[in-house]
Amino acid sequence: MRFGIKEMQFNTFFPPGLSRQTALAHLAGFDHAAHVRRLAEQGFQLIELGGDLALFFPQAFTGPAIARLAELKAELGLSYTVHLPLWSVEPSTSLRPVREGSVRVVTEIIRATRPLEPEAYVLHATGPLAAEFYRRAMTDSTRDLILRDFFQNSARESIRAILAETGLSSRRLAIETIEFPFHLLLETAVELDVAICLDTGHVLAGFSGPIDLFQALELCLPRLAEIHLHDAPWQGAEMKLGYGRDHQALGKGDLDVTRLLDRLTAASYQGPIIFELSVEGAHASLNLLRSLRPEAVAPADIKTRRSIP
Repeated sequence: MRFGIKEMQFNTFFPPGLSRQTALAHLAGFDHAAHVRRLAEQGFQLIELGGDLALFFPQAFTGPAIARLAELKAELGLSYTVHLPLWSVEPSTSLRPVREGSVRVVTEIIRATRPLEPEAYVLHATGPLAAEFYRRAMTDSTRDLILRDFFQNSARESIRAILAETGLSSRRLAIETIEFPFHLLLETAVELDVAICLDTGHVLAGFSGPIDLFQALELCLPRLAEIHLHDAPWQGAEMKLGYGRDHQALGKGDLDVTRLLDRLTAASYQGPIIFELSVEGAHASLNLLRSLRPEAVAPADIKTRRSIP
C-alpha cells in the first residue's frame, strides 16, 4: 500500500513564538519546494499538496514554484495529489457570484498544478454553509429539501463547471466525505461519474451521517481514488457529530485498522492513502501499521529519516 502525508502542517507555516515582524517575514519567504523536500526527508514519497496554501502564500503555485516542485518530483521519485481549496470557497451555495468565484479559485489551482501530474484532485463539493444547514435543528423533510434542492444541485453545477473549464478527467476529481450526508455525496459521484475520497476520521466522527465506516467503504470502492487516513471515536448510528475528535493518530480512536487493511488488500486497492496528521502522528501510525500488517507498508513508506538542518 502507498502511504503519504498532507503538506498542510500548520505549525510549520506559523511557528509559535514569532514576533509579528518575524512571522510576516517567514510568510514572505515561504519556499514551497523546500517545504516538500523536508517532508520527503522525513520518509514520505507521496505528498498531498494543499491548494489552501494560496490563501497565505501567493507564491506557492506560481510558475517558478511549480517548476521546482516538478524538479523535486523527478529528483526524489515523489508522487503528488492535490487537495483543492476549501477555505473561503462555497461551491454549493445557490448565490451564483459566490459559486462562480469558488469555481474560479479551484480551477486556478488545477491549472497551476497540471504540470505535476497529480494522481488525484480532492474536492470538498459542499462548504461550511451546507454544513451549517445540515446540523441545524429542523424536520427531516425540511433538511432533505434544503440539502438536495439547494446545496446538492449547486454542488453539481460547480463540479460540472470545474470539469468543463479544466478538461480534467472526471475520475481524477475525487469528492471527499465531509460534513454532508453520505448518500447525497454518493448520488452526486455516480451521476457525474466522479471519484470519491473516503475520509475515515470524518465518517467515524459522524460528519457523513449515521453510516458505518465499512459500509461507506464498500459503497465507495467502485470509484475510490484516495483515502484520508486518521482516527476518531465512532459516534454511533445516532445523528452525533464529534467535532475536534478526528485527525488522531491510528490507535487513538475506534478505527478497526486491521480490518481496513485487510479489506483494501482484498480489493487490490493501489491508490493514495494520505495521513491527515502531523509528521509525528503519521510516523506513530506507520509504526502501528507495521506491527499489525508489516507486509502492507511499502519500503518507500518506511525510509530511514534523515536529519533536517
